[in-house]
Amino acid sequence: MIRFPAPLRPGDRIGVTSPSSGVAGAGTRRIDFCVDWLRRRGYDVVVGDCMDGTGHVSAPKVARAAELTAMLTDPAVRVVVPPWGGETAIDLLDHLDWDAIAAAEPTWLVGWSDLSTVMLPLTLRTGIATLHGDNLADTPYAVPEGLTHWLDIAGATEPVTQRDSGLVADWVRFEDDPTATEWTHVGTGEWTWHAPAEHTESHLEATGRLVGGCLDTVSALAGTPYGDVPGFAREHCPEGTLVYLEACEDEAFSVCRQLHGLRYAGWFDDATAILIGRTSAPDSTTMTQREAVLDALGDLDLPIVFDLEFGHVPPRLPFVNGALATIEVGPDVRRITQEMR
Repeated sequence: MIRFPAPLRPGDRIGVTSPSSGVAGAGTRRIDFCVDWLRRRGYDVVVGDCMDGTGHVSAPKVARAAELTAMLTDPAVRVVVPPWGGETAIDLLDHLDWDAIAAAEPTWLVGWSDLSTVMLPLTLRTGIATLHGDNLADTPYAVPEGLTHWLDIAGATEPVTQRDSGLVADWVRFEDDPTATEWTHVGTGEWTWHAPAEHTESHLEATGRLVGGCLDTVSALAGTPYGDVPGFAREHCPEGTLVYLEACEDEAFSVCRQLHGLRYAGWFDDATAILIGRTSAPDSTTMTQREAVLDALGDLDLPIVFDLEFGHVPPRLPFVNGALATIEVGPDVRRITQEMR
């Protein structure tokens, strides 16, 4: 059974720590603004010691793992959120106290990008739901119509339905405005889907439990004790899985190899559909990003939904790892509903 943290409420404590990259320069002003933004909305925000941004990580891995474990097992902390992602959060995995985290009352761990390297194993190993949403630096941005803020997802007591926003956006540079709350609109887009070979209907509906994250980082988990998606599916997902993945910056050949590796590791064996996030990662000389996905997964007899708003092209559609979700895509509908049960 999936364990969901208690719904978040104003007055609850939010812990901020950097399991990967820390904070420096113009980013410091942005994170200070984001902490104040949360406090003005009634949350009790505490900032940890592992926040140094002078290197590629905020502190030695043992210290980062200890601080994250402490926050996740502190009954007073209801959410842990990083300032942003980074590069090598994978080095924490054998230093976290998994037994203590599993025994504690569940706490929301929120983030995306490199943080999915920690969030996905946390759900797979403990059965505790994690929230693939915004990092702290993105939290003040206004949510476009159709999507739901991660604070509202974390506070939900009823099913949450989100729809294709149709928006392609970009961040405001911290150097230009560390207090930005509106995305820069750069274009439009919509979800599309690839049907299995013998599929004749114009409408897709698939249900399963969400698992996934940033392909560039979580692909390194396949075949390790921290990436046992098939085992998680057998134990927790009689309904099947909805596997969601997005490429950050790896070019198409690398993405193709990573997806083949996940396929060989059984990540799609129990899937009812595959969800692919919109990406700005580069194509390769003779292969596009979409072709990379289809080369690796197109013959699995599974629907593949492309260009959802999660990952490195904002805005962001939050997903809860472990939530029971139903996605519908057709001529007149593009929506996904998540249930915290």
